[in-house]
Amino acid sequence: MPKLLEVENLRTQFHTTEGTVKAVDGITYEVSEGETVAIVGESGCGKSVGAMSILRLIPNPPGEIVEGSRIVFGGQDILAMSDAEIRHVRGGQISMVFQEPMTSLNPVLTIGLQLTETMMLHLGLGQSEADRRAVELLGMVGIGEPERRLKQYPHHFSGGMRQRVMIALALSCNPRLIIADEPTTALDVTIQAQILELMRNLTKQMGVALIVITHNLGVVARYAERVIVMYAGRIVESGTADQVYHHPHHPYTIGLLNSVPRMDVRRGKRLVPIEGQPPDLTRLDGGCSYRPRCRWAVDACARSFPALETVGDGQIAACFRAHELQLDEASTA
Repeated sequence: MPKLLEVENLRTQFHTTEGTVKAVDGITYEVSEGETVAIVGESGCGKSVGAMSILRLIPNPPGEIVEGSRIVFGGQDILAMSDAEIRHVRGGQISMVFQEPMTSLNPVLTIGLQLTETMMLHLGLGQSEADRRAVELLGMVGIGEPERRLKQYPHHFSGGMRQRVMIALALSCNPRLIIADEPTTALDVTIQAQILELMRNLTKQMGVALIVITHNLGVVARYAERVIVMYAGRIVESGTADQVYHHPHHPYTIGLLNSVPRMDVRRGKRLVPIEGQPPDLTRLDGGCSYRPRCRWAVDACARSFPALETVGDGQIAACFRAHELQLDEASTA
């Protein structure tokens, strides 16, 4: 499949009174047309900041995308675009579904107005045509009585229904890429599955690429084609979903998998949590940022950060002991 998005050596920093926060520290990855990619990691690892950087939504000051970073979308350099050009990309070619729809939707505007306004701006539709399209979109995302619902406000909808509205809004202008930032965080597990299934089916049906950002490896197991694992602003492992879930090669990925309840292990087996806390991003040294929490750390880990190296067909991991580690070994440790 042709490449749609190319992120190369992306570095995003925030300058604070405590020091410079290296929120995203040199990440490189690609997304192909129609592909579903999951970016996984615990809170503060930089996955959301990386996504906001793609749309140039980093407030400056205190944040900045450091010179030398490169983001190419559909052959166009995002970082070289004018403000007018990037506004055309946002919503029109790249849409975003944020984690809390109640704060993303305007509480004093009707659902219909918020849906049609975007289409009239980016697609040049008239009011009646935009209304018809809005009704169609609400029906596509599983909202009953869409004509009546268009006249209602966000507080008339449940959390799951509001997230469906956000998906409709994201799809409204026929984008080429949707970024879903923790789209199921505030929802119960049953609704989580419904929302993820809906997003997967609609993006496949419409040929839209999808980036799903989450802290939970479990929720994307059946939805992502490729998984990128981030820790402390860097990519530590990447591969197909099958590779990452069944043959992980980074201690952090293994720790995340050991923290997820599984149906294929014996009853009574305890989950193995990751001990310790994420590092302070203003005080990173030259070594591997995961080593204080890693049971497999060696002297080399304190001297330098391991480079990403190939550990399988298209799978990469940043660990000096990547070829030694296996999920089964970690589970019995």
